[in-house]
Amino acid sequence: MRPVLTPEEMRAADERTIAAGTAESVLMERAGLGVAWAVRRWAGGCYGLRVVACCGKGNNGGDGLVAADALESWGARVSRVRLGEGVDRARVGRELGRGAVVVDAMFGTGFSGALEGDAAWLADAIADVGARVVSVDIPSGVDGLTGAVEGPAVRADTTVVMAALKTGLVQEPGRSHAGEIEVVDIGIDLGSAPVARLGVTEAADVASWLPVREPDTHKWSVGGVMVVGGSDGMIGAPMMVSRAALRAGAGIIWCCVPGGTSGRMPPNEVISRALPSHEGVLAVESAGEVLESIERFRALVLGPGLGTGASVAEAVRALVAGAEVPLVLDADGLNALSGGLATLRGRSSPTVLTPHAGEYERLAGTKVGRDRVAAARALAAGAEAVVVLKGSASIVATPDGRVAVNPTGSAALATAGTGDVLAGVVGAFLAQGMPAFEAASAGAYVHGACADGLPAGGLVASDLIEALPRTLEHVQDAGDVMLSGRDGELG
Repeated sequence: MRPVLTPEEMRAADERTIAAGTAESVLMERAGLGVAWAVRRWAGGCYGLRVVACCGKGNNGGDGLVAADALESWGARVSRVRLGEGVDRARVGRELGRGAVVVDAMFGTGFSGALEGDAAWLADAIADVGARVVSVDIPSGVDGLTGAVEGPAVRADTTVVMAALKTGLVQEPGRSHAGEIEVVDIGIDLGSAPVARLGVTEAADVASWLPVREPDTHKWSVGGVMVVGGSDGMIGAPMMVSRAALRAGAGIIWCCVPGGTSGRMPPNEVISRALPSHEGVLAVESAGEVLESIERFRALVLGPGLGTGASVAEAVRALVAGAEVPLVLDADGLNALSGGLATLRGRSSPTVLTPHAGEYERLAGTKVGRDRVAAARALAAGAEAVVVLKGSASIVATPDGRVAVNPTGSAALATAGTGDVLAGVVGAFLAQGMPAFEAASAGAYVHGACADGLPAGGLVASDLIEALPRTLEHVQDAGDVMLSGRDGELG
């Protein structure tokens, strides 16, 4: 995974590097040159290039001034705007209107709150011109820890990041404000910093986790998934999970739904099973029937389309407590345990929870808030489960605080049924032997990658299911290329 640092971790890494003998001025020189080279590569040269460098009073501003000096030495025509010295807005507005590139070095990753005064005016003015915007470490106005934006903020085309990604760049809306991200090595030794607990999932990670089928495998040895869900009018959800799990490599699927609803399921490769029902939803007795058969399976996906009611909640609690196989708890399965994290703690097998923000609030009893990484970690610790906090840049967290941020997917996924597809993919990966954190991280990555490979307009959840086989192949191929490149570097 690509490491991601909090602003505090980056500050500590800086201090250790300086204490070890690298002068702060040297780090600033390297950072500024990295920004200047990013501008030069984009422009294809600097002679006559008009650049406006907007620089704050801290180290971020110092990086911007070094970049300005370098660009000027290469022939660019550079105007410097320094916060704190009184900005002549009329003059700066004219310079911005003539500029081809704006270097945004007003505030770095330590920023939180809202831009004010000249900085706020500059952010709005930069947005009104057609220049290419290159931000230093993070767009000004974006919270370096959470990615939150509380007021005017720069929207960059490129963000040049020193040493490693920062948490504010991988969470929305900061991620969208950052544009393309270039990470520059300025000589900070991240090996001595506590960064391994937070990273961005890459294709190489997923490729290394995906199972390989041996020649003598059969459907049960590949891994069976039992899906328990559905209610009157909500049969599509468990069927969507089931079909996704098959396409993601599960060997056999039982889709278990209440009573007469099973007769309305379309014929396909999924095996349907009827469970005891009460007024169109699961009866309490259904838990016993599931537990009698569950030992044949390697994963249980519980919750899609279950509906609500006392019998549903009681059945869910019994299954969570009694099913001694890896569990994906989704949708109404999460709602059935609202405020009841104790039911999840102490399970003998791994558990993956897949809440969106509303389900998170009902289950945890608190809102997600701005810091989605902290929220996912808190729920994972409280539930003793792996959590996939769904949304743009889904967060996968373990009870001990390890986190993977998912980089794939888009707003096209905001349509009914896509969460069911994710639950099915994670369930299939668990059934094939992946550990819970890897199954959840790989599931989120592949799920998003399916959408990335399809037209955004009119995408529906079943499109993702059909895209799963070729997406898995593409991820494996891309990952193999990345892994071979890494091997070459090591060799």
